[in-house]
Amino acid sequence: MAERQARPNWVEKQLFTTGEAAEVCRVSQQTIIRCFDSGRLEGYRVPGSRFRKIPRDALLRFMRANAIATDLLEGTTVRVLVVHNDRSILDRISEALAIEDRLEVTTASTGYDAGVLTERVKPHLIMLDTFLPDVNGSLVCDRIKDNPDLRDTKVLFFDGDRGGAKNKVDAYAAESGADGVVRKPYGGRKLVNQVRALVQL
Repeated sequence: MAERQARPNWVEKQLFTTGEAAEVCRVSQQTIIRCFDSGRLEGYRVPGSRFRKIPRDALLRFMRANAIATDLLEGTTVRVLVVHNDRSILDRISEALAIEDRLEVTTASTGYDAGVLTERVKPHLIMLDTFLPDVNGSLVCDRIKDNPDLRDTKVLFFDGDRGGAKNKVDAYAAESGADGVVRKPYGGRKLVNQVRALVQL
């Protein structure tokens, strides 16, 4: 009896052949080649060969533009990036979200680290302190919302703990197009339910 071949894990893969893209999109390889050659699917040709290569971000854009389910690429795990300059708050949020095994949590304490991790992790949700030491959190949100590769990423602002900060955070959220505000006390079932509702778990 022939051994059953394991299904490929596409979640970590960053570069695809036309055959792999066809399998992920559940269409024929010729369909992918036609879309590539017409410019509807971005990528590049390997110099000196007939092979075409398709970056992950380009494949995701193509799939979303054509209403193709992205579950094979993105899996069932929801990636959450928590950005706050207070380590105790990062620990509290991580502990609270750990009860939901479908959430994968990464943390950062500066705007710079948040930018690096956003590019690397491609989070589905970013929980963001607007009072970061090196950059205004609302600017980080603006950059996220302006990036076509992150257009589906949700953003939650933490409410402020400084005088008058609560109203400022609400205003930042409205102006930046954030998807909501996390209210104190941070953590607990209320936070988990808010995250679940936003990422549709």
